[in-house]
Amino acid sequence: MGRPTRSEQFDASEICIVHAIQRCVRRAFLAGVDDKTGRDYSFRREWIRRRMEALASVFGIDVLTYAIMSNHIHLILRNRPDVVSKWSDQEVALRWLRVFPGRRMDEQLAEPTTTDVLALAGNSERMQVIRSRLSDISWFMRALCEPIARLANRHDECTGRFWEGRFKAQRIADETGLLACAMYVDLNPVRAAMATLPAEAIHTSAYDRIQSEQGAEIDAAAFDLVAITPEDAGKEIRNTPVRELKRKRAQKRRNGTGRRIKRDAWLAPLSMNTTKLSHDPELHARGVRASDKGFLNLTLKDYLMLLNWTAGLQIALSAEEITQKLRKVLSALGIDPRMWRDLVWNYKKYFGQSCCAGRPESMVANAERVGKRFHRGQRQLVELLNSNN
Repeated sequence: MGRPTRSEQFDASEICIVHAIQRCVRRAFLAGVDDKTGRDYSFRREWIRRRMEALASVFGIDVLTYAIMSNHIHLILRNRPDVVSKWSDQEVALRWLRVFPGRRMDEQLAEPTTTDVLALAGNSERMQVIRSRLSDISWFMRALCEPIARLANRHDECTGRFWEGRFKAQRIADETGLLACAMYVDLNPVRAAMATLPAEAIHTSAYDRIQSEQGAEIDAAAFDLVAITPEDAGKEIRNTPVRELKRKRAQKRRNGTGRRIKRDAWLAPLSMNTTKLSHDPELHARGVRASDKGFLNLTLKDYLMLLNWTAGLQIALSAEEITQKLRKVLSALGIDPRMWRDLVWNYKKYFGQSCCAGRPESMVANAERVGKRFHRGQRQLVELLNSNN
């Protein structure tokens, strides 16, 4: 059975949550230590993280959770067409031109001008397409992966593929699937023995959230969402040597807004705001992410407590030793604590071959939605749940 079509998994016009996995070609360690040559490419993980951060500032897509490994990356993304619909045509045009400036502007090393923005915003047919793309997970992944591949090839002085092919997408069907998937992603470095605790797993969303709780800040990689006038653009091109223009552009990429932000400010907040209506888009106003909408009915403290407890399961902790607090958290989500270890640590066993993740009834409903009888992994998941009743 081949991979399902993207239209079966997600639609740019519909809010949904997707677990995306992108692997390096031949699963080579192109973002870690190459065991063949001994060369260390770990610095490329920061390239990927900063590119994700930059894209989070312009796309109508929330980055919920991520982990950057030596030969692949995991992201949990939520597309937000409701947020994009609130942006003006000029704002949509500027965001698009920041990511896809076009050959003319790229050759001139210039910023998008107010004239460029107005010209694009005035094309109603084109604007409709762009609005759809700004909430399309496939376009987000394209904008993430292609520049990284070009940069790595330029660094290695070679040509060819960096990524294996199209990314794998898995729709998250309910909150149980989302919590299990989020913890599976955050614990990937622990499972791979790259770290012993989530607090040590650099280039994961858990690490960013923990560091932010301790007050850590970083230079923002967000795009500057202010267009310049044609007059200022012309002066800069005429009066500035090309080498200096390139230097200024590189500096702009490193910190386009000149701001420092909390390490996790570009990520979607973890906790849902229960005082807001469920359909409220909760637009973000500071220009580093799409919205301020959370994604779990857990506090960050409870999430990290459960994450650390789950990480400890690999070593010594048994299900009987789970605290009353964690029992309450899992029970509120309809999850039996006795099956939690198996569900997270063996996530690939239950959901690895499926294009959907969630409780059995949610997977059945999603299969019916796309005209299928079942999703792979349903039977094993039912057996796991029944074995703990």
